[in-house]
Amino acid sequence: METSESPATVLIVEDEPGIADILRITLKYHGFTVHTAATGRQAVAAAREHRPDLVLLDVMLPDGNGWEVCRTLRAERDDLAVIFVTARDAPRDVVGGLALGGDDYITKPFGVDEVVARVHAVLRRTRREPEAADPVLRHGDLEMDETTFTVRRAGEPVDLTPTEYNLLRHLLRNAGRIVTKEQLLQHVWQYDTVVESTVVETYISYLRRKLDRLGPPLIETRRGIGYGLRALA
Repeated sequence: METSESPATVLIVEDEPGIADILRITLKYHGFTVHTAATGRQAVAAAREHRPDLVLLDVMLPDGNGWEVCRTLRAERDDLAVIFVTARDAPRDVVGGLALGGDDYITKPFGVDEVVARVHAVLRRTRREPEAADPVLRHGDLEMDETTFTVRRAGEPVDLTPTEYNLLRHLLRNAGRIVTKEQLLQHVWQYDTVVESTVVETYISYLRRKLDRLGPPLIETRRGIGYGLRALA
């Protein structure tokens, strides 16, 4: 069952009634507030009305595709978590979904236990809660304020998705050391076991693209080991 202080709200966007019903019943059993939509247009309207914490988003929809729906939702709310659900499992589709700001990717056919586990994992890293410690993390000209969830480099704001934010926060908290890929998968993506995944490499590249435009490269790669913030001169 969902045990956080406030129950999370999930929007299921799925045009196959049987799949939508199974997901709805399962997630409600696990304590989530659930809404459903069968088209992209309905999804956008439902997201505006119900303000969900997470969207389970089918890629193939009757009036378009989930990629476009994700773009629309992200433009309106950058704190909204998105998990793509689709039968399209080619690597380029997975990477493409993540590049649009998706927080995870589930391929059909799937088990409902897997979906519940993925939803919990994504929400653990995207539902932002201020912490009692010093709210500002710093490394050179990079600053992260954990009370406002804002990031600046050289005084300029850096717009990050929830997953990018949490990845950078973990690197900042471990500044001066190399964090292994396995540790990042465990602490940022909440994976309990080691899995083969390129998600870390993909999100590191996103962070570099956004940070390096404002100054010298900050993130270093220790090949075969992991990643860290470069030591300050």
